[in-house]
Amino acid sequence: MAIQLRKSYRFALRSSVYISLVICSGVLLFLYFEDLLKEYWPWYLVFIVLTFTMSFVVLQIRVENFIYRRIKQIYDDVSLLESSSFASRPITTDMKTLTEEIEKFAKDKKVEIDTLKIREEYRKEFLGNVSHELKTPLFTVQGYIHTLLDGAMEDKKVRKKYLQRAAKGVERLIYIIKDLDLITKLEIGDLHLEWEDFDIIELIQNIFDLLEMKAAKKGISLVFDTRYPSPVYVHADKEKIQQVITNLLVNSIKYGHEDGTTEVSVENLIKNKVIVRVTDNGEGIEPQFLTRIFERFYRVDQSGSRKEGGSGLGLAIVKHIIEAHNEKIYVESVVDVGSEFSFTLERASAPKKEETAKA
Repeated sequence: MAIQLRKSYRFALRSSVYISLVICSGVLLFLYFEDLLKEYWPWYLVFIVLTFTMSFVVLQIRVENFIYRRIKQIYDDVSLLESSSFASRPITTDMKTLTEEIEKFAKDKKVEIDTLKIREEYRKEFLGNVSHELKTPLFTVQGYIHTLLDGAMEDKKVRKKYLQRAAKGVERLIYIIKDLDLITKLEIGDLHLEWEDFDIIELIQNIFDLLEMKAAKKGISLVFDTRYPSPVYVHADKEKIQQVITNLLVNSIKYGHEDGTTEVSVENLIKNKVIVRVTDNGEGIEPQFLTRIFERFYRVDQSGSRKEGGSGLGLAIVKHIIEAHNEKIYVESVVDVGSEFSFTLERASAPKKEETAKA
């Protein structure tokens, strides 16, 4: 291991000068009072040099050994905590450098500990949320089955009704588990995207048709901001983008006011990008919740969202799908005015068949 001696050399040099001055001054006074200075002054100069040299050598060896042993112990202790950091570094006896290294190490460790604490809190919250989400449909299914086993099975009407409700509880469990599986794949980067060019306007219209009945129950209209006479082609995973838009529209219906409107727009951006906006005039989201709405199972309105159903993973899945496309998602909201979710996609040129037909 390399040893840097700059600081210890200076210390030994200064100390040797002080020691030499003290000793040589005493010898000088002795020679002066004994009237021997003129006779022995050449030897006196040799004595000065020898005194300085011996002092320097002894001090340097002793100080260096002392400092090196102490600092090596510090490095060894620290290396137990971070083998990849300090163990590979040369040991320095430069106290300023050592202090800077230790301070940097302490700051890095503090950040690491704070991060671990945040993750631990997030893990506890996540496990609690998963437990709650799974517990509700499980207990529901269990209740209906036990009721049937306790004698209600003999009544055909009750039996059918309870079995239907139990089936809905099982469907909700499957829905939650599928979403959990999907978001796990998204977070670990294990999801394979099927890239293709498709018309985003046509896709949105198809989703409008699928959600028409759900929106009609609350009197909510699903509309475009304007008429799109020609297709808008994008390059992405069509199935995953369909899930993104569906989740955003379902969310707008869930939290939208009755007889409201959800509007979708597709606009061109610079650098060959388009931005898709989903805007509603619902209840909106308070500013303090905006930074957390993309977290798994996070709900702004616990009671309202429970009544509406869902896995609590919709917006988290949206965020991860968009990020898997290396795109961005944005949200703006004003309480009692509405919310707007928007995301970018890569624009694609029209397919050759389409261009030929137009020509």
